Amino acid sequence: MTAQDRADLEAVTRKATSPQREVFRARIILLAAAGLNNSEIARKLQCTRKTVRKWRGRFAKKCRAGLIDEPRPGCPPTYDDIDRAVITALACELPSTRQLPLSRLSSGDIHAEVSRELNPCPSQATIAAWLAQAAIRPWTYATWVTPRDPHFEQKAAPVLDLYNGLWNGEELTEYDVVICADEKTGLQARSRRRTPPGPHTVTHVEHQYERHGTCSYQAALIVGTGEIVGQCVDRNTRANFETLVETVMTHPICRAADRVFWITDNGGAHHPNTFTWWLKQQYRNVEGVHLPTGASWLNQIELYFSVLSRKALAGESFASVSTLRDRLMGFEDRWNRAPTPIDWSYTSEQLAQLMEDLPAIA
Repeated sequence: MTAQDRADLEAVTRKATSPQREVFRARIILLAAAGLNNSEIARKLQCTRKTVRKWRGRFAKKCRAGLIDEPRPGCPPTYDDIDRAVITALACELPSTRQLPLSRLSSGDIHAEVSRELNPCPSQATIAAWLAQAAIRPWTYATWVTPRDPHFEQKAAPVLDLYNGLWNGEELTEYDVVICADEKTGLQARSRRRTPPGPHTVTHVEHQYERHGTCSYQAALIVGTGEIVGQCVDRNTRANFETLVETVMTHPICRAADRVFWITDNGGAHHPNTFTWWLKQQYRNVEGVHLPTGASWLNQIELYFSVLSRKALAGESFASVSTLRDRLMGFEDRWNRAPTPIDWSYTSEQLAQLMEDLPAIA
């Protein structure tokens, strides 16, 4: 044994993370180097003399390399790379290409199809393990929306720039106000039985209900402050939406503003062909900014509507339309007691990257 061998073996025995089999073999060699015979080493390490002879003999022939496990032959593989490639290719196909009456394939479905092509056929567990190793999950799916507006990016980019404090390449001032507006239509007043929660019990909501009518909720979000200005109306008409605009424009922030930007989608109550013209006729300091077709997800008011639906409407019971209206306006008042601007982080650069990636996704 060389001095280097001794130092390396002692380091193995001292290292807390060393595998126990390596520590055991190193101690055999170190005890042998200290002059102990096989019987003494076996008693000290509580093993057989045969085991001691085995590792001393390997070290004598190959030094430290002899203490490493030799490769074991094992049984020959049952399936080759071609079998694995067949299963991977099938998992990456749509079921319709094989005339299967399925929308998605499970590992069981793939096993059933593969059993017709491969003999022997891997088990369902083996197929599932191979797919997991390849990060292929044909039983899951994701959705996307293909832009229908040919000028999607050109229309959406200015809106994202407004959210990030820019307009036509110049920074907005403290006297510029951005408004996001839209409506929730067809809100139903439905009454049903509800039970309160308790220990180990969630709130229960009766599936059956009675309808008592509908209303629409039109609202505008002041982006800079997070405040909401809304109204409940019987119908989502242009006249009602113009009333909302007039109410918002009387807000002190809007009265003191040099410019007010109104961001809306292309709904009938604020259609680009009529709403922009009406804004300019009524207010000289107002800019109407319309989102591309099918891009309501870029309107910040939709985030407020989402919170409203989850926290104030979902699973609730309303005995009348007036009760529903009270809830809508009550939640708005609660929100405005401590309004918080939405932390918007999506930029026009990210939109441009998304538009480049969409053809590859499609």
